[in-house]
Amino acid sequence: MADSFGPMRDEDAGDGVVGAGPETGSPRKEPIRVLVVDDHALFRRGLEIVLAAEEDIQVVGEAGDGAEAVEKAADLLPDIVLMDVRMPKRGGIEACTSIKEVAPSAKIIMLTISDEEADLYDAIKAGATGYLLKEISTDEVATAIRAVADGQSQISPSMASKLLTEFKSMIQRTDERRLVPRARG
Repeated sequence: MADSFGPMRDEDAGDGVVGAGPETGSPRKEPIRVLVVDDHALFRRGLEIVLAAEEDIQVVGEAGDGAEAVEKAADLLPDIVLMDVRMPKRGGIEACTSIKEVAPSAKIIMLTISDEEADLYDAIKAGATGYLLKEISTDEVATAIRAVADGQSQISPSMASKLLTEFKSMIQRTDERRLVPRARG
């Protein structure tokens, strides 16, 4: 089945098998269906070209803002939504919550230039399964899509470091509260 985003690549395979399946290493019968969301058309097109080279990944649609992303996710029911954080009309974090409502099985990977801790935390709270900075290599994008499709979470190392630092700080605050004697009255 060919569409404007490129043909599925398993038509010529004798067994119809594409890539590896969830966690078991079993063959995946269908390609991972991806919706690409970014307000820059050139970036969306670049991702489409990069992902078209992957036999087990199919870009099924694209959107230029969060509002359009919610509509497309409801219509296309992608496996993965690859989405920017900051976009006009409706940002990616706000759209993340709505996409989880209209396409609950979709897993969302934020792909952004924002290395703000608040964006990371808000994205996770909104239901994102991954948070990657746009500085990653093209190979890493496909690897992250496969990992998230297989049930893993993906966070850029620099963002994971911030997350761990915040987590450590939360644990220390909790421990300190436990050590403070409570006033009796």
